[in-house]
Amino acid sequence: MQHRIAKVSSRARSVVVTTVLVSCSVVALVAACNQTTGISPNDPALIAQGKDIFRFDTFGDETFWTDTLRMHEVIRSAVDPTTALSVGLKVDTDSLPAAVVAGIQNGSISLTSPATTVALLKLNAVVGVKGTVTNVGGQDVLTRVGITCALCHSTVDNSFAPGIGRRLDGWPNHDLNPGAIIALSSALTPAQKAVYNSWGKGKYDARYNFDGLNGPTVIPPAYGLKGVTSVTYTGDGAELAYWNRYVAVTQMHGHGSWVESRATPPQNVQNPPDMVTAKLAALQAYQLSIQSPPAPAGSFDATAAARGRLVFDGAGQCASCHIGSHFTDAPGRLHSPTEVVSEPEPNNAPSFASRSATKMYRSTPLRGLWQHAPYFHNGVATTLDGVVELYNTRKALNLTAQQKADLVQYLKSL
Repeated sequence: MQHRIAKVSSRARSVVVTTVLVSCSVVALVAACNQTTGISPNDPALIAQGKDIFRFDTFGDETFWTDTLRMHEVIRSAVDPTTALSVGLKVDTDSLPAAVVAGIQNGSISLTSPATTVALLKLNAVVGVKGTVTNVGGQDVLTRVGITCALCHSTVDNSFAPGIGRRLDGWPNHDLNPGAIIALSSALTPAQKAVYNSWGKGKYDARYNFDGLNGPTVIPPAYGLKGVTSVTYTGDGAELAYWNRYVAVTQMHGHGSWVESRATPPQNVQNPPDMVTAKLAALQAYQLSIQSPPAPAGSFDATAAARGRLVFDGAGQCASCHIGSHFTDAPGRLHSPTEVVSEPEPNNAPSFASRSATKMYRSTPLRGLWQHAPYFHNGVATTLDGVVELYNTRKALNLTAQQKADLVQYLKSL
C-alpha cells in the first residue's frame, strides 16, 4: 500500500520503483496507456476475467509484502483468525469446504491459532489476501503473501459470523485497519508505525508514500461507477483504469508503471516487468458491472423522502452540484477547497486536494449513500444527519428541523 515504507532500505526502494511501458512514451503514458477503449465493457467473458483479477490478482506485489516487509513471517507466527478479524480482515464462506465450516462451528478448528489463518489462506478464503502455502516437512507453511483489490474494496455479509460470510464486492471495507496491518511489519521504525497506527479503521492515505504528509481518507466504494468519470475524490483521472493503475502500482506495489506529471512532486514509478496494463480493461469492466446496493426496505420514510427531495433540489442547494442520475457534476466541474464544507481537514492535516493532481475536489456520486458512512473524503461526518447539519451550518442554509429531517430520509433512499 505504501511505498513510503520502502524507505526502510535501498533494497525496499528498488521494490517499488516501476517501469514505463515499452509501448508508451513517458509523456503519453497517462493519456494513452491508461485507456481501455476498443474492448466491449459488457463482454461477459471480460467481466468474469475482471472479477478474478479483482479478487485474486496481486500484480506481483509479493515482492513488496513478502520480500521487503516480511509479512508472511508475521502472519504465520502471530496472526490468528481472531486477530485478523479484529483488524478488519474478512473470510469468504463460499471458499470454505463443509468440513471447515463445521469445524469452526463446533470449535474443533481453533480461531486462535495462526495455523488456521495459514489454512484459510491456502483455501483463498481471506478476502483480499493471497498466500502461497508450501508443505515443509509435513507442515503447511506460508512462504509468500500479497494483496488484491478486494482487500479494501470488498467486505462480507456477516451471514456466518461477524467478519465471516459471503463476499460483497465493491463495498468499502470500513472495518479494515490498513495502517494497523502495515504496522505489524518488523521492517518499520517506531516513528513509521506511529503514522500507520494513527489512521484508524476504514481510512488510508494513498498520497503519503509520495509526499510524506499524513492525512488519511475514507476508503471509497467501488460500486455504481458505470457512467461516472472522475472516479477519485479529487477527479484526477478520466476513467477508472487511471485509479486502478495508480493503486496497483504505487499502493499495492504491483509490477507496472505510473507517471503523473501534474502531481506535486511529479510521480514517475517504474518496476518491471509490467503485470498491470494487460489487466486494466477486464478489471474496469468488472468494477463497472457492480451496481450500487439499493436502500433496504423499511430503512427510510418514503413520505418524508419525497419531501426531502424537494429540499435537495431547492432550499438545501444540493442539486447545484449533485446532478444527473449519478448526482455529480464531474467531470465538467471540479471544486476549489474553499467551496467544500469538509475542509479544513481534521487534526490539522494538509488539504487533501492540495496533494492531488487536480488540486480540486469532485462532487461525490450519491448512489448507495446509505451504506458507506462515514461521509466526505476525510470522514468528518459520521452520519447523514451530520452531513446535513454540516452543510446547513457552513453554507448558512437556515433549514428548519423538519427540512433537515426530510432531507436525511431522501439521502437514505438513494
